Amino acid sequence: MQQPPPATPGMPEDEVDTPALLIDLDAFEHNLDTMAAAVQAGGIKLRAHAKTHKSPVIAHLQMARGAVGQCVQKVSEAEILAWGGVPDILVSNQIVGAAKLARFAALSRIARMAICVDHPAQVAALEQAASAAGQRLTVLVEIDVGMGRCGVPAGPEAVALCQRIAASPHLRFGGLQAYNGRAQHLRSHAERRAAISMAAETTARCIDDLRRHGLACAIVGGGGTGTYPFEIASGVYTELQAGSYCFMDADYSRNLDADGTATSPFRQALFVLATVMSRPGPGIAVVDAGHKAYAVDSGLPLVWQRPDIQVSGASDEHGKLVFGSETSPPALGEKLRLVPGHCDPTVDRYDWYVGIRKGRVECLWPVAARGAAT
Repeated sequence: MQQPPPATPGMPEDEVDTPALLIDLDAFEHNLDTMAAAVQAGGIKLRAHAKTHKSPVIAHLQMARGAVGQCVQKVSEAEILAWGGVPDILVSNQIVGAAKLARFAALSRIARMAICVDHPAQVAALEQAASAAGQRLTVLVEIDVGMGRCGVPAGPEAVALCQRIAASPHLRFGGLQAYNGRAQHLRSHAERRAAISMAAETTARCIDDLRRHGLACAIVGGGGTGTYPFEIASGVYTELQAGSYCFMDADYSRNLDADGTATSPFRQALFVLATVMSRPGPGIAVVDAGHKAYAVDSGLPLVWQRPDIQVSGASDEHGKLVFGSETSPPALGEKLRLVPGHCDPTVDRYDWYVGIRKGRVECLWPVAARGAAT
């Protein structure tokens, strides 16, 4: 059941009910503009990844700045976006099951849809779904470029799968999916550059193999927030699939630039607003935001602009803060912004974004694809 929004437009930030998911609108818009300028300068298209924001509102803001469409990981996410008027969607994932594929095929009636495969059985199932729906479906072949997750090895096996799609009367060969998610969070600039160089070389060889067999790749997709300059510079990718750049998180803030500093052209825009609910002793405070308020798979959150206070632990409903005797302790009832360790699964815990500008609530946006897992 969707919860009522924790704020109303015009309300001061310190009156927002907590825990709440905040967007600093100035930082958010800076991030959208920064990425739009980068892809335009690099001659590449942006297909922003909606698994981060789960919102048709944000998707339309990205496309207003030139994004060609959106990526999603699940059919249910694609449904929310298509029903919300997003016209061009790639399911950058493999989908198995007749019911899910029927839903995907049905979306092709209202939006340009594409999907990824890495096995002939998936192609056969898509042919059945396309035939039943009276649609011709666009299919990309995912190749493994270092992720070690999904993806067929680049080479004869990938070529055969692409040929299988191209020969089908019900399918359309759309190109390659070549994503290395592991590279996004390699800390050093050199490590990330080397990982994407290898991915781009593997992908380029596969493109050449396909060309020799008479197949062209309209789309070569991949890339992300941690590595986007390298994908742009490679000259191999046609579409960038970055998602987290619009929000950022504590984990991305640890990536280092070429000079060894943790700087980024993107600003922290996403926060969990929490209230100090207890001051049980010296050097300790407790906020009303724990595991149910933020994801901890990439570490505990940071306290925004308070490096003298650390989140030392969390339970379901509580976050424990610790600080030294020299720190001015947070007051009971004080509101603190927390920077989540991982933005994507943190967003999925909330029904509403609370857009903040200059200390006041400007807008409320539903997290429309929250829980979209099928």
